[in-house]
Amino acid sequence: MQSTSPLRDLIATTALRLGPEAPTLCDPWMVKDLLAHLVVRESRPDVLPGIGLDLGPLTRHTGQVQDSTARESSMEELAEQVRTGPPSWWPTRVPALDRLVNTAELSIHLEDMVRAQPDWSPTPLDRATLEGLWSTLTKAGPVLYRGAPVGVVAVAEGYGRRSLRRPPSGAGTVVLRGTPLELVLHAFGRDRVAQVDVEGAPEDVAALGRHRRAV
Repeated sequence: MQSTSPLRDLIATTALRLGPEAPTLCDPWMVKDLLAHLVVRESRPDVLPGIGLDLGPLTRHTGQVQDSTARESSMEELAEQVRTGPPSWWPTRVPALDRLVNTAELSIHLEDMVRAQPDWSPTPLDRATLEGLWSTLTKAGPVLYRGAPVGVVAVAEGYGRRSLRRPPSGAGTVVLRGTPLELVLHAFGRDRVAQVDVEGAPEDVAALGRHRRAV
């Protein structure tokens, strides 16, 4: 069955190349676990409340469904489900909605696989995907950095410059420079692997480095 997007093709191909037990940045998940996560979040409405939130029984249910999916499906089956997208009745089966909702999710999890390996290099992404990531950053960035102890400005050459957080009283501003992919990775807590140039007073840079965001 034909893929719904180049990004889905990349994830499926990368996962199969790395193998089911390769590590990811979403420790303790391995590659097969990450594929199972991507599959259940687009096919099991009952698991959605337990994704990304600590909600006790709901979170445990999500984990149980994901674990059973990883256990009962082959890598090839999971990769093909990610490649071809959700069932016909799922909202993001519509390509425009898929791009809006999933561009950042899929790009981040792709790099969660790639950058957990030795001698990794960033995945080249097409212009449309990078534009989608920049759009996501401009919308989600102010939320993700809302508790930052300093001002935050993101700059991506060829895409734009955006203030994501006004500096609190008495604090300075840190400028983050990189591609939309690298800036999104930083915003979503992948500081350790995000290839971002961080500019600002040393104390402000250090303060932002201590700020915890989503992972």
